[in-house]
Amino acid sequence: MCFNKCFHYFYEMIKKIAISRIFEKFIFLLIVFNLIAMVAESEQNLSTEIKSYLEMFEVFSIIIFTLEYLFRSVVSFKKKDSYNLSFFGVIDLLAILPFYLQSILGFDGRFIRIFRLFRISRVLKLGRFSKSFELLSKGVSNVKLELSLTFSIAFIMLFFSASGIYFLENPVQPDTFHSIRASFWWAVASLTGVGFEEIFPITVGGKIFGSLISLIGIGVVAVPTGIISASFVEVINTHKENKNGK
Repeated sequence: MCFNKCFHYFYEMIKKIAISRIFEKFIFLLIVFNLIAMVAESEQNLSTEIKSYLEMFEVFSIIIFTLEYLFRSVVSFKKKDSYNLSFFGVIDLLAILPFYLQSILGFDGRFIRIFRLFRISRVLKLGRFSKSFELLSKGVSNVKLELSLTFSIAFIMLFFSASGIYFLENPVQPDTFHSIRASFWWAVASLTGVGFEEIFPITVGGKIFGSLISLIGIGVVAVPTGIISASFVEVINTHKENKNGK
């Protein structure tokens, strides 16, 4: 009797896992086809028949995504989990909400439809993507204190750069550098190394100052990147050691 109960328990557990994996693969394919359909919808020379098929596929997808969202919400409520307020819960809501806002409330969907791009993030929920995302989140969380410090330094440098270039260039370029607020665009471009060509210093002092800021910007950008990379590598190595240890 005990053996039969154990066998039945493991059988039901394996069946649930199999069904769950099949459903996850189905959702993955649905997301991929949604992305393809979204690209196809942007084409101008589509026939009426193809547009009709795409609209029907859109309705079908929204129904599936809505049922999935409601199901996960009910399960998380029973388990006292915070799915609706989690990252993926918000992503799932943003994936279906624009459709209802446009269909029921009559809002113009041309702008709202841009939120469909959040469906791409749903891929992170699947298989290896989910585990990789968890490791990345853990890596960032482990160095959040260091990142806070480096971002504070970056903001100070940004403010210093915008203020400095304003006082150096405003007398000769009052239209371009008309305020410190307007100079922030140049400061961001210089510190990140982008260097937009529509705004640049023309005075000797401004050019020297800009050169120094660009050199400093390499370190300002590289430091947080290096911190995150080192933490991520450490988390991956720890994960591999734990996995091999098992």
